[in-house]
Amino acid sequence: MYHYTRESLTPAKCYKLLSGSIVPRPIAWVTTLGPKPDQTLNVAPFSFFSALASKLPLISLSISRKQQQPKDTATNLLDNQEAVVHLVSQSLAADMNKTAASLPADQSELDLTSLTTTPSRTISVPALTAPKVRFETNLYQYVPITDKNDQIITDLFILEVTDFYFADDVLDPQSFHVNAQRLDPLARLAGATYGTVDNLFEMKRPL
Repeated sequence: MYHYTRESLTPAKCYKLLSGSIVPRPIAWVTTLGPKPDQTLNVAPFSFFSALASKLPLISLSISRKQQQPKDTATNLLDNQEAVVHLVSQSLAADMNKTAASLPADQSELDLTSLTTTPSRTISVPALTAPKVRFETNLYQYVPITDKNDQIITDLFILEVTDFYFADDVLDPQSFHVNAQRLDPLARLAGATYGTVDNLFEMKRPL
């Protein structure tokens, strides 16, 4: 096996090894609102994203910094403490990719797409209508991740889900079973490579 110590790798190489091997990763397609008075709608995808707890429904969102500056989503979350997190189906891949563009904070990525929005019920941030699953969230905990020099390198957000939304063809309301094939979630791998759910199989856990 190839072996590398952390000290022998650049941050870029660490990223390539982590993002290329911890796969597939779900994509959080996040809407947030910018500061008043304009409150520009920011739309951005992130794949360092996971579920944390279910007793209290918590999800995590890790947003790396660029040149030590927080990204717009991170800034908006710290300011407004609200976000809508959508899951990306394969049919939405092109629009999702468009919203990954780096735009000024006062310009909405929504303008790059044909997507539409709808008001949320519990929070002030609008949601995208096209995704089949979305969560309205409030900021539960913010954890600045620092390096050895105490410089913040990543903004880690723990978000509490207040409202769940599922398309009719994705959720069975009797069993609460989420049909992954109908959701057809897009997964991030490394670089420009993405994947989809395929070749599913079942395996019972031991008692």
